[in-house]
Amino acid sequence: MKTKNGLAAATAAAALLAASLAAGAASAADLVISNWDGYMAPDIAEAFKTATGLEIEVVNHATNEEIMGKLMASGGKGYDVVFVSSPFAEILNGQGLAEPIDKAAVPNLANLYPEAVNLAYDPGNAYSVPYTWGTTGLCYRSDLVEGTPDSWMNLLQPADALKGKTTMLATDRWLMAAGELAKGYSVNEADPAKLEEVKNLLIEAKKTLLAYDDTTFYSKLVSGEASLVHAWDGWCNYGIGENKDIKFVVPKEGSDLWIDTIVVMKSSENKEAAMKFIDFILDAKNHAWAAQNILYKVPNKAAMESLDKALAEQYPNMGMTPAELTKYELLRDLGTAQKDYSRIVSEIKAAN
Repeated sequence: MKTKNGLAAATAAAALLAASLAAGAASAADLVISNWDGYMAPDIAEAFKTATGLEIEVVNHATNEEIMGKLMASGGKGYDVVFVSSPFAEILNGQGLAEPIDKAAVPNLANLYPEAVNLAYDPGNAYSVPYTWGTTGLCYRSDLVEGTPDSWMNLLQPADALKGKTTMLATDRWLMAAGELAKGYSVNEADPAKLEEVKNLLIEAKKTLLAYDDTTFYSKLVSGEASLVHAWDGWCNYGIGENKDIKFVVPKEGSDLWIDTIVVMKSSENKEAAMKFIDFILDAKNHAWAAQNILYKVPNKAAMESLDKALAEQYPNMGMTPAELTKYELLRDLGTAQKDYSRIVSEIKAAN
């Protein structure tokens, strides 16, 4: 019989062995990929291994800011492929952390729409590949809202019947964009005087809100707790799928064009496998999964053309063409102005 100290020693040894085995298992993966939860097929690792013989480990991040903090602190080490929104891909490239895309190793780039190859933040897909794209607008209960809310001011200065029944996205860029578009300004505005105007408008709007909400706004519409919400098009589709009275509209003042991208880290020790992974994602069948299951448009012509036409009938914003999408303004890296955005959003949320 082991003594108490012997049991502790054995437990510690077992823990060390388990940690060693876990580390070995982690290092056995050919690629470590960070993405938002649910943003790829749940069997992606098995499917990729079947197709290529390569092992991948998928880890999740909740926000762009979370994964960027890790990448900037480590110089990208520990990750081979990351999914981030386009302004953050710009930052990674600017910091020398993004590996150039090896076009010869990614023949499925040919599946992309021409518009997706000539995006201003990365012309020619030099260091990133677009995965999904879309708009931001108003998602509403047509049975609870009078008429069609076709202006950002319908959200920011709502009718009395809608006060306490609206939500706005809390993330810096999208919260600010609603105010910027309402004022007729760029979604990448950096002029301090204009940003102050936007701040004041959004502080007044806060007084009419039910909540800031990035994740459950469509559920609030379904339940009737909210009547009009600030939404990404794909997330509005989740509500539309549960209630046919829910509609999505891009206000007359316009929208941002958001793009989520795939970036290979320069620190990756298996860049060849990373390029194979991107090529795998860009296969028409694989990329179509995102459109069918996330209900976001993908910039893959072959994938979109393979979709059942009933999808766009049920979710009209899925039928937006690349030409329609790209008339809206791309979110770009703000550079030093990002600090102003973060400060202003903090001030808005702290205001009474």
